Amino acid sequence: MEILTCPKCQGNQITKSGVINNKQRYLCKKCKYFFTVNKIGKKIDDYYVTKALQLYLEGLSYREIERIIGVSHVTVSNWVKAFNIKKPSHANYHPTYKIFNHLELVEHLKNKELLSGAGMIITELGDKFMLIKWERFKD
Repeated sequence: MEILTCPKCQGNQITKSGVINNKQRYLCKKCKYFFTVNKIGKKIDDYYVTKALQLYLEGLSYREIERIIGVSHVTVSNWVKAFNIKKPSHANYHPTYKIFNHLELVEHLKNKELLSGAGMIITELGDKFMLIKWERFKD
């Protein structure tokens, strides 16, 4: 794998500068930064990023999103900061959520009493469905 640019300054004045842990070390002559091969890292599917941001906007906390999607709450927080997402204030509403499989969701939606008196949204979450419901705080 040939490295063409410096990861710090994106300069292209790079020379080999030894070997560390059987990896080629490089030196950027422009900013004097030493580095080895590019870090590949773990890429999370954009579907989960979008879903996490949607859930955040629906009023769920970082830790609730962590439990649902399986991505660290710190990662979700970083996504919110990176995309400059601002949560609207829901002072009079309280979101609750439930996760159902298809048959459970159908049975839940048959009960009209559970559907009235609140706004709700159903979103797909892998092979399950999440029902988010907003109810006004009781005075």
